[in-house]
Amino acid sequence: MDQEPLTYSEIGATGGLLPVGYHHVRERAVVGTTRADFEAAANAVMTWGMHRGAGLTVKAAGDTARTGEDATFGFGPILVPVRVVYVVDEPNRAGFAYGTRRGHPECGEESFIVHFDELGNQVRLEITAFSKPGTWWVRLGAPIGRLVQGWVTRRYIRAVSVKDSVR
Repeated sequence: MDQEPLTYSEIGATGGLLPVGYHHVRERAVVGTTRADFEAAANAVMTWGMHRGAGLTVKAAGDTARTGEDATFGFGPILVPVRVVYVVDEPNRAGFAYGTRRGHPECGEESFIVHFDELGNQVRLEITAFSKPGTWWVRLGAPIGRLVQGWVTRRYIRAVSVKDSVR
């Protein structure tokens, strides 16, 4: 079965240089200090727990984010359809990125990567995104959209933070 295309062309760009013409987000937060914290944070990200913990509903094909699979988040009456565009599964890095599908209020990509720095005893969540309005009503309310994006990003971080919810 063919999937409909994503709503932007710079697929995978959250893994490198962010494209021009978009609003950029780069947030980093320490969410733990041990290997167990890393595993718990990575699990929260990979199994949609971060999204649920931020207050979104999640409809996904599987319990774990997998490249090429679609998911739809609910934020009140707003539906947010996405597709996982890549997964990171390394000993000290784990997470994924998704891109916007038709019906998403914005177009762009967002990644959620958990890093474990063994030398510094630090677990970090890095959220990287590029986006621009995908609908007339988001374009009209762009300043409010940026506030909502920042609010949801902070909720993602809280949902993954060991001291708040992972354990």
